[in-house]
Amino acid sequence: MAIKKDKNTKLYYSISEVAEMFHLKESTLRFWEKEFDTICPRTNAKGVRFYKQEDINNIRLIHYLVKEQGLTLAGARKKLKVNKDSVTRQEEIVNRLKLIKEKLLSLKAAFDAIDAAK
Repeated sequence: MAIKKDKNTKLYYSISEVAEMFHLKESTLRFWEKEFDTICPRTNAKGVRFYKQEDINNIRLIHYLVKEQGLTLAGARKKLKVNKDSVTRQEEIVNRLKLIKEKLLSLKAAFDAIDAAK
């Protein structure tokens, strides 16, 4: 899911920020960099990583395939190589459905609270 750019969108994110976004360890991100050539953050002279939005979008797809769909890294790499656009669309649809589910559960909780108050 691509993040819309606005005044609050940063150009670069630290490894800790990206790890937090996906509830991953920083070591996992470093390992994925070695396994997937689509993740290539900039590094400074000290080796500090700076992730662009494009890197984050690629991490999002890998996270979806590995953590949510249960693919191996080799399986995820193959799926992205064969049809990245299809994976992107599928991931976006799943995320939208999750948001809809959250909203529906929130509405249900509100209605349950109203019923309990009667």
